[in-house]
Amino acid sequence: MSVLRVYRGLLQNRPLTRLLGGEFVSGIGDWLYLVALLIVVYQRSGDPVLLGIVGAARVLPYVLLSVPAGIAADRLDRRRILMVTDLARGTIMLGLAWLVATNGPLEAIVALSILATCFSTFFGPTIGAYLPSLVADERQLGPANSASATLDNVAFIVGPALAGLLVATGGLTLAFVLNAVSFGLVASVLWGLPASRGTAGGSAAADSAPGESPSPAAESGASGSRVSRRVILGIALMEAVDALAFGGLGVLTVILATTTYQAGDAGTGYLNAAMGIGGLFGAVISGALVLRASLGPALLVGGVTMGLGLIALGPTSQLAAALVAFTVLSAGSLVLEVASSTLLQRAVPDAIRGRVLGAIATTSTLAFAIGSLVGPVLADRFGPAEFLVGAGALVVVATSGGWLMVGAAVVRPTDRTTEIMSRVARLPLLASVSPARLEAMIAHMRPRPVAAGESVIQQGDAADRFYVIADGRFLVTQRDAAAAPGEPARVLREMGPDEVFGEIGLLRHSARTASVAAVTDGLLLELDGARFLEFVGSSSGLGARLLDLHRGSHAVEGHPAEVSAG
Repeated sequence: MSVLRVYRGLLQNRPLTRLLGGEFVSGIGDWLYLVALLIVVYQRSGDPVLLGIVGAARVLPYVLLSVPAGIAADRLDRRRILMVTDLARGTIMLGLAWLVATNGPLEAIVALSILATCFSTFFGPTIGAYLPSLVADERQLGPANSASATLDNVAFIVGPALAGLLVATGGLTLAFVLNAVSFGLVASVLWGLPASRGTAGGSAAADSAPGESPSPAAESGASGSRVSRRVILGIALMEAVDALAFGGLGVLTVILATTTYQAGDAGTGYLNAAMGIGGLFGAVISGALVLRASLGPALLVGGVTMGLGLIALGPTSQLAAALVAFTVLSAGSLVLEVASSTLLQRAVPDAIRGRVLGAIATTSTLAFAIGSLVGPVLADRFGPAEFLVGAGALVVVATSGGWLMVGAAVVRPTDRTTEIMSRVARLPLLASVSPARLEAMIAHMRPRPVAAGESVIQQGDAADRFYVIADGRFLVTQRDAAAAPGEPARVLREMGPDEVFGEIGLLRHSARTASVAAVTDGLLLELDGARFLEFVGSSSGLGARLLDLHRGSHAVEGHPAEVSAG
C-alpha cells in the first residue's frame, strides 16, 4: 500500500522519529503521573470536592499561559523551550515522589502539580510550531501529526493500565519517578535535534543546526507575511465546539454509566476505554486522509462523524450500543484534530505559528471548561439524551461552518512536480491508480533539467530510471543490429510535455531498446527504477497496462512490440 510506503519514509526521518518516540514514552509517564496524583489526593483527603478543585486548577494554567507560551515559541528556540520544560517537569516529579514517599503535606503536592502544569502549557504551542521544521516536506506533515496522535492514544491506553498495576502493588511513588525518567529521556532526545525558532521571510536557515537545512514545511508558512483570519477563525470554531462537547460528555460519562446504562463504576471505565480505542482508530484513519492534497474531506468526515456519534448516543439505553457510539465519536474527533492541526501548520506563517496555536489552545480549554460546567446543568434541565443530540447537531453545524470559512486553504499548495503529475494522472493509463498512490509517487520524483542535444538514455544501457516530460521535445531513435556503420538511427517518434518514457526496460528487466535525446531545452521528472517498480507493483494491473499501451501504439506505427522508448 502507498500509505505504508509513506510511513516507511517517515520512519527514515531520524530526527522526527526520535522526537515522536521520546514523546510517546513521555505520554505514558504523564498518564502514570495523572492517575497517581488523583489517587494520592483522594487517599489523603477523602474529599471528592478537593479532587474536583485539583482537576480544575490543572486546567487554569492552560487558560492563562497558552498565549504567552505561543509568544515564547515564536521568539525563542523551540527545541530549547521543550528541553527546559521537560527538565523542569522531571525535577518537579522527583519532588512529588519525595513528598509521596515521606507522607509530605498535601498542600505541597497540589502546589507542585499545578507548577508542573504551568510548564506543561508551553508544550502544546511549542511542539506544534516545532514539528514542521523536522519533516522532509509538506507531504510528511499530515502523516507526522497522525503518527503523533496514534502514539498519544496508545499512551492513553498503556499509561493508566500501567498505573493500575503500580497502584495494585503499592508503587505510587514509582509512578512519579518513572514520569521523571521519561522527561529526562525526552530532554536527551531533544539535545540532539536541530534548533528552530519562528522565522520571517524564510530565515530558518540561520537557526538550523550545522549541516541542516530548513525543511520545506518550515518555510512554507514563512512565504506569506499574512494569513487569512478566516482560516484561523474557522479552525478555532471547529476545535472550540469539539472541546465544548467533550467537556460536557466527560462529566456526563459517569451519570450515563451508572444511571442510564446501569453499569456501575465499571461502566465508566468501559466508556473511557471505548473513547481511547476510538481515538486510536481515528488517528490511524487520519493517516490515510491527510495524504490527500485537500484536507477538506478529513475535516468534514471528522467533525460530522463526531457529531453523528453524539446524536446516536443520545437515545441509546444499552451499554453495548453506547460503547460503539463512544468509539465512533472519539474516532471522528481525532480525525478532526489531526486534519485541523495539519491545516494550521500549513497555512499559518512560521513567524506567528506559536501564537496562533497558543490562542487556539486557550479558546479550546475555555470551551472545555464551559462544557464541563454547563453540560450537567443542561442535561439536568432538558435530559441527557436531549443534551447529547443538541451537542452533536452543534458539532455538525460548527464543522460545516468552519469548513466554509477555511475555504481554499484546505488544499495544499502544489509545486511544479505536483501540477505536472496531476495532468499525467488524468491519462487513461493511470485512471485506476488511487490518489494516495500518486501522492507517494510524486514524493519521490526529482527534477532534471536537460539541454538541447543532450542524451537522456542510450540504447543498450541498463534501465534505471522512469521519466515524465515536464517541458521540451524529445526524440526517440533506434539503431538496428544489422545497420551498416554510419547509417543513421531510425526515428521512432517525438515526445512532448506530459508524456512518459523509460518504463519498458524497467518492467521487462532488460536493457534500453531505444535512445532518447532532447530536441530542445527541457525539464524531466525522474523516478528511481526501484521506486517505480514498487509503485507499479502496488497498483493492480498498471504494469500490464503500460506494456499493452506500448504494444498497441507500436502496432499502429508499424513497429514491432519490442521497439519503444524504454
